[in-house]
Amino acid sequence: MPTNTYENAKRSVEALGPTDQLRLVSELASRLSGELNRRPRSLLELEGLGADVWQDVDVDEYLRRERSSWNG
Repeated sequence: MPTNTYENAKRSVEALGPTDQLRLVSELASRLSGELNRRPRSLLELEGLGADVWQDVDVDEYLRRERSSWNG
């Protein structure tokens, strides 16, 4: 159930003309995207990403080749 504050804000927005409504939406979207970008992220969110890239790779062989490249 929407809060009283929400309903009041909604009525206020509906009273605005289309240009001002678009301006408000743009400002809110910009503000919210800034909030989301500042949100701390967890490394755990990355778990499983790229698994398909490594699916057919022999780990031991890959490490052997990689380590041998370190010596030039």
